[in-house]
Amino acid sequence: MTRRIPSSRRQARRRSLVFRVLLLSLVVLAGCNADSPANLKIGDSAPAFTVQSLEGNVISLADYQGLPVVVRFILTDCKYCRADTPVLNDYYARYGAKGLRVLYVDTLGIERATLEAFARELDIRFPVARDVSGRVAASYKVKVLPQTIILSPDHKIIAAILGGVSEPELNRVLSPYLQ
Repeated sequence: MTRRIPSSRRQARRRSLVFRVLLLSLVVLAGCNADSPANLKIGDSAPAFTVQSLEGNVISLADYQGLPVVVRFILTDCKYCRADTPVLNDYYARYGAKGLRVLYVDTLGIERATLEAFARELDIRFPVARDVSGRVAASYKVKVLPQTIILSPDHKIIAAILGGVSEPELNRVLSPYLQ
């Protein structure tokens, strides 16, 4: 005689099994991807790019050669982007004359009017550009937004920060280049 398991227990077991299979799949995928030579690492050369700012100016990473650069891949409705834009505005105001360059990049194809309103509302004082094709984000292996990539003056990647960016973090990473 077979014993029947109540349906609620069967559903719980099924959910548990599905969860374990998904978790194992993610671990395997992450493990396979972690050693991929295509992934960028701290110390790697930054991929070259060219984008167009909201003002219509063409911005090329090559134009910033010899200068430290903060490239921030943004979302207009992101709480981190809204919270730390004043920090980046202030940092740029203090260190722009010493060569610091900051660039916000939209990679999701946000409507131009929405992106312009975002820049106006937050009084962004550095260029905001669109990467409608997503090529720049893809070349930097950006999969999660927001993400900030900080480059040394010789355009080596010196930091990659997910989520919000604080002034102490910026000081720690950029102070050697802003003397």
